[in-house]
Amino acid sequence: MPRSSTPALALSLGEPAGIGPDIALLAWESRADLRLPPFFITGDPACLRARAARLGVPALVRECAPEDAAELFADVLPVVPAGPAATATPGVPDTSSGPAAKAAIDAAVQFVKSGRASAIVTNPISKAVLYDTGFRFPGHTEYLAHLAGDPPPPPVMMIWSPELAVIPATIHVPVADIARTLTRELLVETGRIAARDLERRFGIARPRIAFCGLNPHAGEQGTIGREDEEITRPAVEELRREGIDARGPFPADTLFHPAARKGYDVVVGAYHDQVLAPVKMLAFDRAVNVTLGLPFVRTSPDHGTAFDIAGTGRANPASLVEALRLARRLADRDRELSDAAPAGEDAPLLADGRPA
Repeated sequence: MPRSSTPALALSLGEPAGIGPDIALLAWESRADLRLPPFFITGDPACLRARAARLGVPALVRECAPEDAAELFADVLPVVPAGPAATATPGVPDTSSGPAAKAAIDAAVQFVKSGRASAIVTNPISKAVLYDTGFRFPGHTEYLAHLAGDPPPPPVMMIWSPELAVIPATIHVPVADIARTLTRELLVETGRIAARDLERRFGIARPRIAFCGLNPHAGEQGTIGREDEEITRPAVEELRREGIDARGPFPADTLFHPAARKGYDVVVGAYHDQVLAPVKMLAFDRAVNVTLGLPFVRTSPDHGTAFDIAGTGRANPASLVEALRLARRLADRDRELSDAAPAGEDAPLLADGRPA
């Protein structure tokens, strides 16, 4: 059988004791109805077979090479073996979990860098489990940047949904450390990367980037903290001098209602929960984590390992489904641009048109 000219997506196994195997199996089970793009899983095939039996999912797990996955996908769940055996019981990670999860990520990145996968989608990992094995990166995003190149590119985490897209400038930082971690340089770099990737990969000609103030009322002209006047506003002004449509800083409490969302394509927030809470309220099951700034496309479901429901059949694969779909769209656009083919008149993925 001839191989597909478009490589399949590489989906990492994630934390073996979490819901990553569950949602991968459930998504594949509904592949035809959902019109999913072909993907293969990197990780332990035995783990997936055991989870399929536990869930009652009639998945025929087939070990294969990445190049064969697209043609096999309609009939079997393609798996490219990677790493050690994942022996953890659902909900109870053991000493195999960390090495198995890390090896699955390493393999997926290797395949996308070599062109054997068109993009990577990562299932949720447990940082606490990985830390016990010597893992010293704050999370997936930073580790992927480490694997992407030397020196590693500065990664930017964006949570995307049709309703709202957000970027936390500081990611997994304790609240007590946010004010000293937030710098003008960080915001400028984040804005540049966001503008570049939203234009190239999302097809937005001139992305509108709204910056959220750190303090209540965006500092009220410096009367409620000086950070917004001394850090955020100068960063916005520098980006505007570079020709980037940066706006703000705006108060967080008025930035996320429907009328306000028509005025921008993405919000850059000062810290994690400031912007992730609104997007999860609006699109909890549909939001997708996208890493900007990498030389390849990476998406992931916007949720964690959910140990409490792993192996029960109650996991919802909706966010993974959206992550797979978005990865394919972004990878296809990347491929078109890299091949110097006309990009066409692709509709923007974030905003429904521009205001007059």
